[in-house]
Amino acid sequence: MNQHTLSMRLERVAAQVPIGARLADIGSDHGYLPVALMRRGAIAAAVAGEVALTPFHSAQRTVRENGLQLHISVRLASGLAAIEPQDAITAISICGMGGETIRDILQSGKTRLSGQERLILQPNGGEQPLRQWLMENGYRILCEELLQENRFYYEIIVAERGAAVTYSAEQLYFGPLQMQTRSPVFLAKWQRMLRQKQRMLTELARAQQTVPEHKVQEIAQQARWISELLG
Repeated sequence: MNQHTLSMRLERVAAQVPIGARLADIGSDHGYLPVALMRRGAIAAAVAGEVALTPFHSAQRTVRENGLQLHISVRLASGLAAIEPQDAITAISICGMGGETIRDILQSGKTRLSGQERLILQPNGGEQPLRQWLMENGYRILCEELLQENRFYYEIIVAERGAAVTYSAEQLYFGPLQMQTRSPVFLAKWQRMLRQKQRMLTELARAQQTVPEHKVQEIAQQARWISELLG
C-alpha cells in the first residue's frame, strides 16, 4: 500500500469522502489517504494529524515527495487538536483504531467539531460504544460497510449531525443499516462471532475461577442476539 495504491479498506474509506471536501485525516500514519485523494483531485485541502513522531515524519515525507505541501498540512497533535477553525474542515476520517479510542478522540475534541462535518470512521472492533457516542451526540449513521481483508473484518461507519435518532441495543451492537442489508460478509462475520461467544460461554462454565455474573450474562445476551439475527 502507498499513495498510489490504497488498501481495499482505505479505498472504501476514500469512497465516502465527499468530492471537494476539506479533509482532516486523524491518525494519518504515512498520510497515504489524503495524498491519494489530493493526487486524484478529489479533495480541496487536507490536514494529516499524527500524535507520534515516527508516523508524523512519514506523513511529512509522503506529502513532500508528492509536492503537496501547499495543499496538505501535516501536524503533530493529539486527536482533533490537529484541526484549526481556519481549516474549514468538512470531513474527518479516523481509521485503524479501536472504537473506544475513536470515541475518546471525538469526545475530547468535541469543541473542534462544527457539527457540519461528515465523520468517516473505521474502527478495529469496539463499534458498539462508538455508535453509542454518535447517537448520544446527535449524529445519524448514513452508511455502514463491512469488508473482509486479510482474514480480518473491517467496519466503516459514516455519520453526520442531523435530527435526533434513537438506536436499540441490538442496532448499536450490529449496526442499524447492516441489520437491514444483511450482506453475505455481514452474515459470515456474525456466524464466526456466534461460535466465539458459544466457545467463551463453555470455557467460562468450566473455569475454576469465578467470573463476574454480569460478564457471563452479557456474553449470553450477545449470543442470543446473534442467534436471533441469523435465524
